[in-house]
Amino acid sequence: MIKKISEKDKKDWENFIKKREKVDDKENFFKENSHKNGHMELDLHGYSLDEANKKIFEFINECYEKNIKSINVITGKGLRSKNFDDPYSSSDLGILKNSVPNYIKNNPELMSKIKHINFDEVISKNKGSFNIYLKKN
Repeated sequence: MIKKISEKDKKDWENFIKKREKVDDKENFFKENSHKNGHMELDLHGYSLDEANKKIFEFINECYEKNIKSINVITGKGLRSKNFDDPYSSSDLGILKNSVPNYIKNNPELMSKIKHINFDEVISKNKGSFNIYLKKN
């Protein structure tokens, strides 16, 4: 189905391009604004499995160094994951929702910095995020 673009949308797009303003980086926004209350958030939408594991490793270490108390990790629910179509991939561990907590749980360096991971949130089919509570540095 091809949807016709309205004149208003075209005009809005042209104005956006002419202004040459930068689009806000959601990652930097959370880094700059979230840690003030001892809580940080990491959104892993769009990351590959390998990229997500690297990012969560760096993020947990960074939060631990800054004495952040808790981290909300947004993975998504995995509803649009393409690994359901691939018979050679795991339908559980290929989805960030399941694989990221599994990566953390199996990493002794990360687990030494973590007080608690809410695995009930990981298991829930209705949640696309989970919380990590860090030990004091």
